[in-house]
Amino acid sequence: MLNKLWRIFATGLSFTVFGLGGIILPTISIPLLYLLPGGERRRERRTKLLIHYAFRSFLEMMKFLGIMTYHVEDIEKLNRPGQLILANHPTLIDIVFLIAFIRQADCVVRSGLVKNPFTRGPIRAANYIANDSSEAVMALAAKSLERGNSLIIFPEGTRTTQGQRLNMQRGAANIALRCQHPIVPVILNCTPSTLTKELSWYQVPAKPFHISLKLNPEMSIEEFHKEPKTSLAARQLTRFLESYFTMELATYE
Repeated sequence: MLNKLWRIFATGLSFTVFGLGGIILPTISIPLLYLLPGGERRRERRTKLLIHYAFRSFLEMMKFLGIMTYHVEDIEKLNRPGQLILANHPTLIDIVFLIAFIRQADCVVRSGLVKNPFTRGPIRAANYIANDSSEAVMALAAKSLERGNSLIIFPEGTRTTQGQRLNMQRGAANIALRCQHPIVPVILNCTPSTLTKELSWYQVPAKPFHISLKLNPEMSIEEFHKEPKTSLAARQLTRFLESYFTMELATYE
């Protein structure tokens, strides 16, 4: 009982630190990055690297507090430049977890987060992509990959609802097809389940949760380019991804 109460307190403390960090990090660190020599691209890379280390420190803090443990496979392969990374989305901290292990990560974020005082500073400084319009996202995604960033996308669009089948949106497939870029699938598993869509942050599991990251081989999408209609190709690729991720996640059950 005492252990569970501690983890509830430590979880609340962790999210408080994260929220404060979203304000303090840009206020103190980002201006310093602009004083360093180099143009816009170098500033972007430095900012992404800074956020990478900040998120890694956040995970290590959670681990130190006894909230979680983790295991990541093939970290060096995960950091190859210019990858289109598609991952499932089981928990609230998935994007934090991925960026913590990818040094030059880019991602598509909800436009509302750009207005949130706790998140807008890092998002703007790192030049993350806001999902204001599909056409703008496609263009910015292509440019990001060309710059050597690894673009992280959750095809589900939101966290997995526990016990329900995966339901993926066509946005990730459209980006892959439009950018003519192979896919790097990442499988995330969280045991016991926590920080899901239907659980509040204080509903901690009976023991510290463990997140594992498995990097699967790069996936060619050439066969989907044979379909002349992009909309139909995106639909077919989305269905394929649903089946693929469902089968991969079944190995953990």
